[in-house]
Amino acid sequence: METTVEISMYPLNQDYESFIIDFINELKTYKTFKVRVNETSTHLFGDFDSIFDALKNAVRKSYMKHQKTVFVMKVLGANIEGSASSL
Repeated sequence: METTVEISMYPLNQDYESFIIDFINELKTYKTFKVRVNETSTHLFGDFDSIFDALKNAVRKSYMKHQKTVFVMKVLGANIEGSASSL
């Protein structure tokens, strides 16, 4: 099943930017789905199981390293990559 996930990360730390960059770079190591980053969130497009396996690992690593971090996700049961390109 294809999916789209929008995820935002809010580390409760003054050095929040480096924590977010580490998290995004971890997601980019997976080649089984696409990662698109913008100013407010990161979008993942591809296979549901691949994305959630990667998220499980990336979120766990983030909590082990940074502990107090909030993640906010939106999940859609379809891959909508490129659907807004004509706007």
